Amino acid sequence: MTAGPQHWVVLPAAGAGRRFGGPIPKQYLPLRGRRVIEHSLAVFVQHPLIAGCVIALSPEDEWWQDTAYADHRAVKRVAGGAERSDSVAHALAALAGNAADDDWVLVHDAARPCLTTEDLDRLLAALVDEPVGALLAVPMHDTVKAAEDAFGARVERTLPRQQLWRAYTPQAFRLGQLREALAHCRAQGIAITDDASAIEQLGLRPLLVEGRVDNIKITRPEDLSLAEFFLDQ
Repeated sequence: MTAGPQHWVVLPAAGAGRRFGGPIPKQYLPLRGRRVIEHSLAVFVQHPLIAGCVIALSPEDEWWQDTAYADHRAVKRVAGGAERSDSVAHALAALAGNAADDDWVLVHDAARPCLTTEDLDRLLAALVDEPVGALLAVPMHDTVKAAEDAFGARVERTLPRQQLWRAYTPQAFRLGQLREALAHCRAQGIAITDDASAIEQLGLRPLLVEGRVDNIKITRPEDLSLAEFFLDQ
């Protein structure tokens, strides 16, 4: 009997978090006695179905060495790139020696510290018979407005929320196919904001797996206190 595909985790963490501001990247800020990134990694490192993690960091990163996972045998560090997609691509290249093309890669935001084991299990279960890949997401319940231009303050139209979801992470795809999708977007000059967008550019439709709304990403200073509240529950 042959073993099924393994599950690997990639955390792109080379960004400076410009929207957050401050001298320390948001993934290294303190949160309930640990750093944000330590919370983000813990759920994967402790999970029996995760074979290993690769974290893509800036070459100038001076904070990772002081984290709890800097020397952990299940976590490998690689150099990140200029954009998030570049960091993911570098991590996939680092996985190539240990992972097969049909292994699953779960890409997770380094500043998303509230992922629960239950949501991770739900995503992993969805991959068993999934031909494309899947991502955690939450249906939109608010009324959504489209502005008249990129920075406009006036409404152009109201969008039908019945088909709108908030894309979260992890997002899970086959290593070989994700590598192909990222290379395609890079060659075509297509800017992407998440890995599902890259897969969509190949004409594929990832599965939406409904997750918890408290799986928030630290983007603004007030998000830290909100994440602390969720982690305390």
